Amino acid sequence: MAGLMDRIRGLASLFWREVAKFGAVGGVAFVIDNGLYWYLIHGPMSGSEVKARFVSAGIATMFAWVANRYWTFRHRRQPNAARELLMFVFINVIGMGIAAGCVWVAKYGFDVTEPSALFLVGIFGTVLATLVRFVAYRFWVFNVELDEEPEFSHDKEILRPQTGAAREPVRQSPTGP
Repeated sequence: MAGLMDRIRGLASLFWREVAKFGAVGGVAFVIDNGLYWYLIHGPMSGSEVKARFVSAGIATMFAWVANRYWTFRHRRQPNAARELLMFVFINVIGMGIAAGCVWVAKYGFDVTEPSALFLVGIFGTVLATLVRFVAYRFWVFNVELDEEPEFSHDKEILRPQTGAAREPVRQSPTGP
């Protein structure tokens, strides 16, 4: 049990900075998306709400990619930026599907029609999609190893299952517990 707790603590210390930065980028992207959408549907794209949502989501997605590439996962970005962007957009489409899918299941699967309840389901879907996005970004989109960075040098060891006699203690970063 102590080995499992050491692994969990190791993962937490490994991810905490990336999670905080990812959350900040996501929060700003959320404001960009919804603020721009509000502006567009009450101004230049009045009557074209669906198109306005695509425009606002597209701009927010581009912001999120740049911010995640150059700040959150700056040490993990791939050398091929076009491939990375394509994977990033693909993951975002999946995330949008998860969030919308939760609302769809509530509305059509469980006959939930109350707008407030559907709004809460939408928040749940957004949180679930955000968790999926973080894992996908870290392990698929921004996946260059950080072996050259001392605080991340044990990255692979934490994530690789250890067995019996081959088990070694989890090394902690010099700045963490």
